[in-house]
Amino acid sequence: MEPAEQFSTASITLEQLSKDFGGLLAVRDVNLHVEAGTLVCLLGPSGCGKTTTLRMIAGFETPSQGRVRIGEEDITEVPPYARPTALVFQSYALFPHMNVFENIAYGLKARRTPKAETERRVGEVIGLMELTGNEKKSPPQLSGGQQQRVALARALVIRPKVLLFDEPLSNLDAQLRVRMRSEIRDVQRRLGITSVYVTHDQEEAFSIADVVAIMNQGRLVQLGTPRELYRQPADRFVAEFVGLSNVVPVELVETRQDGTVVKVFGQTVRSRRPPRDPAGSLAMVLRPEALQIARAEQVGVPARVRTLSYIGPIARYRVVVEADGTELIVDHSNPGPDEFYPEGTPVWVKLPAEVPSLLSQPG
Repeated sequence: MEPAEQFSTASITLEQLSKDFGGLLAVRDVNLHVEAGTLVCLLGPSGCGKTTTLRMIAGFETPSQGRVRIGEEDITEVPPYARPTALVFQSYALFPHMNVFENIAYGLKARRTPKAETERRVGEVIGLMELTGNEKKSPPQLSGGQQQRVALARALVIRPKVLLFDEPLSNLDAQLRVRMRSEIRDVQRRLGITSVYVTHDQEEAFSIADVVAIMNQGRLVQLGTPRELYRQPADRFVAEFVGLSNVVPVELVETRQDGTVVKVFGQTVRSRRPPRDPAGSLAMVLRPEALQIARAEQVGVPARVRTLSYIGPIARYRVVVEADGTELIVDHSNPGPDEFYPEGTPVWVKLPAEVPSLLSQPG
């Protein structure tokens, strides 16, 4: 299958999109543009509005206000079956009374595609999804990974301009999820198809997406690459939702051309990116891997070990700063046999000289 010949793709634009369920505002004024060929993940906690947003793109929910565009076409009022989209459901939604071939061909038959064309296109996606030899099997005869491939093949066979995923891997075990997300990403890249992928799993989102849109309480709170979200969170919610973090209040020392200097635990630290509101209270995000821990006295902050967890290549400490009782998480990578500090051990925590960004919220 030659992707350029078989698939066309288009951008997605959401304009002031909102959804009100009888007084419950599930989605609030979401504006989002997804470039053609991009895979964007909608990421957030349960109830944040990500699945409702996806269902409005698919046409299964009608916006209370706002518009949905695919390319230049406004599809807000277009019924689901007439949209250039295909949805891979969380439950796969395979028909148990149909075999693999029939499940994949279902969308083409509903569109009255000629038999020869249907057989050719189903054969192409069966090969693409490495399902050859399983055509006559029923869904219960397949493994979880094979069922996921059938669901994806059924979505791809109609050649949508936009592919939608509603937490498609949540029913799989951990190892299979890792393998399947790599397969989904590989297929998306090969076909160059615009995709929107909903998940509450940060690791899954960061490993599969070009861009991640973080949602909270119905709002899109930050859009960026995984690296941008991790290093430059827009607010405290993003800082604490994305990875482990220590969010601590800081005192402004001075603002210079080369960055902002603040004081934390009596130490000075610089940030090249100024806070959004330098006049307000400031906080700093100290990622656990950016901190260093040692028993011998050194330049740093005196603290005491509260807990130690050994996590493979990482020794994860919770330490309490002696000056004010602040608790910090510190990750020590690849610790040697003499680098484990038991609970109660006095230690020194060395802060980084520079952090990527500051928050305008108090710690």
